Amino acid sequence: MSLMPSLVRGLAAALLSAAISVAAQTAQTAQTAQTAQTAQTAPKPNVVVLATGGTIAGAGASAANSATYQAAKVPVDKLIAGVPELADVANLRGEQVFQIASESFTNDRLLTLGKRVSALAKDPGVDGIVITHGTDTLEETAFFLTLTVHTDKPIVVVGSMRPGTAMSADGTLNLYDAVVAAGDKSSRGKGVLVVMNDDILSGRDASKRINIKTSAFGSQWGALGSVVEGRTYWFRAPVKRHTNASEFDIDRIDGLPTVAIVYGSGEMGTWGAEAAVKAGAKAIVHAGTGNGSVPDYEVETLRRLRAGGVHIIRSARVPDGFVLRNSEQPDDKYDWVVAHDLNPQKAKILAALALTRTNDTKELQRIFWEY
Repeated sequence: MSLMPSLVRGLAAALLSAAISVAAQTAQTAQTAQTAQTAQTAPKPNVVVLATGGTIAGAGASAANSATYQAAKVPVDKLIAGVPELADVANLRGEQVFQIASESFTNDRLLTLGKRVSALAKDPGVDGIVITHGTDTLEETAFFLTLTVHTDKPIVVVGSMRPGTAMSADGTLNLYDAVVAAGDKSSRGKGVLVVMNDDILSGRDASKRINIKTSAFGSQWGALGSVVEGRTYWFRAPVKRHTNASEFDIDRIDGLPTVAIVYGSGEMGTWGAEAAVKAGAKAIVHAGTGNGSVPDYEVETLRRLRAGGVHIIRSARVPDGFVLRNSEQPDDKYDWVVAHDLNPQKAKILAALALTRTNDTKELQRIFWEY
């Protein structure tokens, strides 16, 4: 008889637990259905694709040609039409800004592209911008835009390592992922992004690290996130100044000074730096060995050029790490600048922009620390 209350309490607890479980499952099913319905009825973002050429618009003679092809052949409308799934994630329109291989980018073309991106970013009817680009100088364009376009709207630069005619071409998925990222509100305020091979990279940090594989782009500091099956996933955020926080404004820049890169090596001589200055360079990015090293026989030449008004910026030909100030060279004494973790080609972009605002070495160094 004494067992009956315990059995009753146990049965009641079991019934209550079952009822709670059923209610939870019902609520979860309703929430899932509501989420799916919301996804179907939510307005799609308006994304503009600016095409500039490159491998992503390239074509080869056969499907076996993944590395031998002609870049910049396919117009933007065909690029978009080649990925019909794009219509499911965004309202798209395309513009053909250039149709070139990206090694042919010039400062004038950077300015033209930047001003068009800025104009679109100001359009309330545009939610995001994708730029298709050749991979050879993609990292430079991405960094230039992140330094000069004032907006919190997503700007995504994308390319491919194989032409669309090749087997296992990577351009279609890269373009799809780029549009997803550009149309996602979670991408806002993160600066210009590079989307390649499922990764979302900072436009500041991204660099081309190998020239024959689809995993060509990376960053020594890691990806910001990933795009997987039409969704963005974020793991970190940029900390350097960019876009709205930048002191550089594309709408106020009409030209850039000449900055030259001099590549360091054994027996490099001094003629490279001297020739660059004779050609009109206002600054030299010295892509030194190791920690931005300068050979002893070149030091006096660079000091003389600096005394003549040319800025010397120590960078490194080593792909990772950073250049320490007053380490390999007494930079304070020589009135030189260090590029810190920027590779030579990105240091060149920042130096050109910095020289539009100041000619003071301390100010230039501040800019390199902050960007």
